[in-house]
This record gives sequence, structure tokens and C-alpha cells, in this order.
Amino acid sequence: MSIDRRGRLLGLRVAALGAAFGLPSAALADPAPVAPAATEQQRAERETELKGVEDTIRASEDQRRAIETEIESIRADQARLSAALIDTTAKVQDAERRIAAEDDRLATLNGKADSLVRSLESRRDVIATVLAALQRMGTNPPPAILVKPQDMAEAVRAASVLGSLTVNLKSETESLSRDVDDLARTREAIGRERDEVSSASATLALEKARLAALVEARQKSLSSAEEALASQQKRAADLARQATSLKDLIAGLDAEEAQRKAAADAARAAEEQAARDIVAKAGDARREAFARLKPETAFADVKGRVPWPVAGTILRTFGAPDGLGGSERGVSVATPAGAVVSAPADGSVLFCGPYRTYGQLLILNAGGGYYMLLAGMDRINVVPGEFVLTGEPVGVMGDGSTRMATAAAVGAAQPVLYIELRKDGTAIDPGPWWAKSDIEKARG
Repeated sequence: MSIDRRGRLLGLRVAALGAAFGLPSAALADPAPVAPAATEQQRAERETELKGVEDTIRASEDQRRAIETEIESIRADQARLSAALIDTTAKVQDAERRIAAEDDRLATLNGKADSLVRSLESRRDVIATVLAALQRMGTNPPPAILVKPQDMAEAVRAASVLGSLTVNLKSETESLSRDVDDLARTREAIGRERDEVSSASATLALEKARLAALVEARQKSLSSAEEALASQQKRAADLARQATSLKDLIAGLDAEEAQRKAAADAARAAEEQAARDIVAKAGDARREAFARLKPETAFADVKGRVPWPVAGTILRTFGAPDGLGGSERGVSVATPAGAVVSAPADGSVLFCGPYRTYGQLLILNAGGGYYMLLAGMDRINVVPGEFVLTGEPVGVMGDGSTRMATAAAVGAAQPVLYIELRKDGTAIDPGPWWAKSDIEKARG
């Protein structure tokens, strides 16, 4: 192959490589010809140097293909990791709901025990009075009728009083026995509930630790892929600059051979078409490797099946008075401290960060003009532009010390998550979208 042909082919390959990695076209423009001063020795030297650069470019293309293969593997790992994140998040939220329910039962049992204790304390004086009367009757028994017949009236009265006291004493004794047994059973139930709460708390701690490890692994895999891609892009740019410099020199040498211009032009036209095919193929591969995920199902088709994003209790619903003279545009949910917040739908992260009185705000673009707003979190685990799947963890609630400056959050003892659904910029009632079982859980 002639030096002219090989030089032009190198330029086209460099242009294809630059287009595949998004390099500016200006850096790959054809150079201006230099003055004709070529020698056979210079041609041989440039041809040898050009061959070395071609070999390097081929190696760079091999590395690019290897990185694309690695990215495909990372995407497969990401799918498995996302599934694990969704499963672990569901377990954590179930554990949080169980602990909240057990806390409620424990509070009820403690209230019942306190009521029994107060009841026994209130009857302590009555029981003491009855026992004292019986003790006095044992010390001074009523007179015998046969011995003292004149005390007949007194004996009848004493018998009547004794009979009444005996009935009352028996009733009080039976009631006291029942209450004491009930108190013992209640205290046993309290002990069992405390053991269950302790066990559930331990399980929750393990699941949260596993969730944190999965989130960290996801972030590390994303960072590694981005660093590898950036490194390869820089290498491609360096090779493009080096090849362009050689192309300038070779083009200057080729300018001296005017007699081969017609043949070189024809070859260049054929090779330009081949280069366009290479660029198109490389562009398609690059677009396929870095194509963004899309929701498997349109958001409009999941109505009535959207999962609740957090464990908690509804404080205010859509359309309720907001305490400021208007009505609520979303739903406010009181959550456990440190509760995990998951994505209620597939979508891309449009915005995340602090925003006015909303605190930490996350906006998900669910497609079709639908947007989900989640506000009040202490920490957000995703970044703008990232695509998340339904059930993936996106944030964590705080401990209740900081919250949104909204009417629903004022006076709440727990952290409050605010959820708003919008269609084409207008807030709409999210009630019909929630999965029915999740709504019942949220309402307690």
C-alpha cells in the first residue's frame, strides 16, 4: 500500500475513533499541505512511524471493545444488585412495620397493667376494713341466744351484718383473685412482646447493615465504570492528536507526488464511505452500551399497583386542610426514625438536594408527564440523571430532630415524608395509584 493511501486510511480511522468517543471534529480536520521537500529516507521513516501508530490505534480499539464488554458485565451486575436492593429494602420496611405494631401492642399491655394495679390499690382500703371487722368479731363473738335470750335482737342484727359482710368479702376476694391472675398474665405478655421487639430490632439492624453494603457496592461499581471510560477517552484523544500530527507530515510528503493525485482521490472517496460505515457502527455500539434504561411499564398502566415508598402512618391526605387556609397538594406520612425510602416507580432522577422549606427533595420523572416528589429525607442516595427501578432505596429519613417547615410536620414526634404526584405540572390525588394493601398498612 502506498504512503498516500495508508496516510489517508489512518486519518479516516482516527476520525472514526474520535467520533465513537465524542472527540471534537475540529481536532481531526485535514491539515494544510506543507512545502514539497520530501526524500525517500523521510518517507521510509514516516512510514515506519505511521505503522507504529496504526498498531497502537488497533490496540486502543481492542481496549475499547474490552471496556465495552466490561460495561455490559457491570450492567448485568447492576441488574442483579438492583434486585437485591429491592428485596432488602422490602425486608427492612416490613421489619419497621412489625416493630411499630409491636410497640403499639406493648403500650396497650402496659396501660392494662397500670389499670389493674390502680384498681387493686383503690380496693386496698376496703379489703383492710373487712379483714379488721372479721378480726374484731373473732375477738368478741356475738352472744349465744340460749345463754342470753334477752340479746335476741342484737344477735339477729349481728347475724344479718355478718351474712352481708361474708357475701361482700367473698365477692371482693374472687374479684381480687381474678385481677391478680390477669395482672400476672399481662406481665407475661409484656415480657414476650419485649422479647419480640428486641429480636425484630436485631433483625432490622442486620438488614440495614446489608442494605448499606449493597448501596456502597452499587456506588463503587458505577464509579469504577465511569473512571475506566474517562481513562479510555483520554487515551483515545491522545492517540488522535499523535496520529493527526503524523498525518500532517505524511500529507506534506504526499503533496510532492502530484502524478498520483487522481488515483489517491478515488481511493479516498472509497475509504471515506468505509469510514462513515465505521463511524456509524461505532456510534451504534456506543449508544447501545450507554443507552439509558426505560420503564418496562408506562406509569399510567400501573394505577392501583404503586407500592408505598416508606413504612409509616398517614398524617394528612391529598385535599385535606393544610392548616394555612388552603388544602394539601400531597400526602404526609409519619415514619420511624431512620426509615428507608424506596422509589415508588421506575424513573430517572430529575432533581435531588435541598429546596426551600421542603428540606431534602427528590423528583423522579416517571414518564408520560408524571412526576413523583419525595421530601423530608435526611439523606438521598442517588444522583441527577440516574435511572432507578421500583423498590430501589433512594434515601433515608432522619431522627425527627429536623423536618420540613410544613403544617403537617409541625408538632409531629416522628420524621415526616411528604409525597406529591404531578401530571403535566399539576398536583393530582395519588390515592388511586397506591396498591391497596400498602394503603392499609400506611393507615395502620
